[in-house]
Amino acid sequence: MSSPVSIREVAAKAGVSVGTVSNVLNRPDIVASSTRVRVLAAIKALGFVRNESARQLRAGRSRMIGLVVLDVANPFFTDVARGVENEASQSGLAVIMCNSDEQVDRENGYLDLLEQHRVQGILITPVTDDEASLARLQARGTPVILVDRRSPSGNQCSVAVDDVLGGDLAVSHLLAAGHERIAFAGGPMSLRQVADRRDGALRALKRARPRTADLMVIDTPALNVAAGKRAGAQIAAADLADRPTAVFCANDLVALGVLQEMTQSGIKVPDDIAIVGYDDIDYAAAAAVPLSSVRQPRHQIGRTAARLLLEEALEEDSHKHRQVIFQPELEVRRSSQAAPRAIAV
Repeated sequence: MSSPVSIREVAAKAGVSVGTVSNVLNRPDIVASSTRVRVLAAIKALGFVRNESARQLRAGRSRMIGLVVLDVANPFFTDVARGVENEASQSGLAVIMCNSDEQVDRENGYLDLLEQHRVQGILITPVTDDEASLARLQARGTPVILVDRRSPSGNQCSVAVDDVLGGDLAVSHLLAAGHERIAFAGGPMSLRQVADRRDGALRALKRARPRTADLMVIDTPALNVAAGKRAGAQIAAADLADRPTAVFCANDLVALGVLQEMTQSGIKVPDDIAIVGYDDIDYAAAAAVPLSSVRQPRHQIGRTAARLLLEEALEEDSHKHRQVIFQPELEVRRSSQAAPRAIAV
C-alpha cells in the first residue's frame, strides 16, 4: 500500500514552497490566482488529501461540534439535528451526534469523548438537571448549550420551548371538548420536559376545576411507542366507569403507542377516548387517526442552538449567556375532535 501524498510532494510538483501550498489550503485569498491554479492542479494530479487531524492539533480545536440527544430514534431529535447541521455547515463545521439513551453514564462517556476530540462546543439535552459535569467542561474551555431544556442556573445558553404552556394548551383543549376524566402518560418524571408538560396539564385542570383537579398520571419508563402501548394497556384495563375519556401524552411516540393499543383493544379514537401528543413529528399527521399534537419548532430549535454555540466560541470572555424560549402551538386533528360519549354505569 502506497503512503499518502505529502504536502512537500505537492509543493515540488507545483514548483512552489510548502508555505505556499499551506496558504492555498488555508488562506487562498492571499495567493496569486495563477499560483493557486497551479497548486490546485498538482493537488488533483497527485490525489493529495489534507491531514485534517494534524491541522486540528495545531489549531487546538476541531472543525466539529457535538450533539448529545436523549433518543436518536425519536424523530423530534432527528429534526433538531437537521437544524443544527444546517446552521453548522454554513460555518464549515461537521456535527457528531451521540445518543445518551436517557442514561447518565452513557451521557458522561460521550461528553468525555467529545472533549477529547477538541470539539468547538457541545449541544446537549441532558438526562438530569445536574450541571456538575457540564460546568467542568465549561471551566476547561468547551462551550455547552442546552437544547430543549432551560438552564436551571443560567450558567449555560439554552434553547427550549415553554413546556408548561404546552401542557396547558393540550389539556385546556380537552376540557373545552367536554372531557371530565383526563390522563397524562409519559416519563420518566426526572426528565424536566416531561415534568413541565405534566405541570401544565395540572395548571389547566386547576384553573377549570379548582376543587377537583384530578389527573390520572401514568409514569412511563421511556418516551417511545412501546412505553405508550403499555400505558394504553393500563388505560384499556380500567373499569369503564373510571376509564379516562382523554389522554395527553408527553410526546408523539407515546401517543402513537396509546393509539395502537386502543385500536387493538377495540376502543375507538376519538369516539371512546381522545388523544393529544407532543412535538408534532411528521408521523403525527400521518397516523391512522391523525394525531392532535403540541407543535415545537424543531428545526428552529436546532439552528438557534448551533448559532448560540458559534457565538460563544467566537466571543469567549465577552460572551453573555442567553436563554431562548419558543412558544408551542396546538395542532388539532381527528384524534381529539369528537366530544366524549355518555357512558352508562
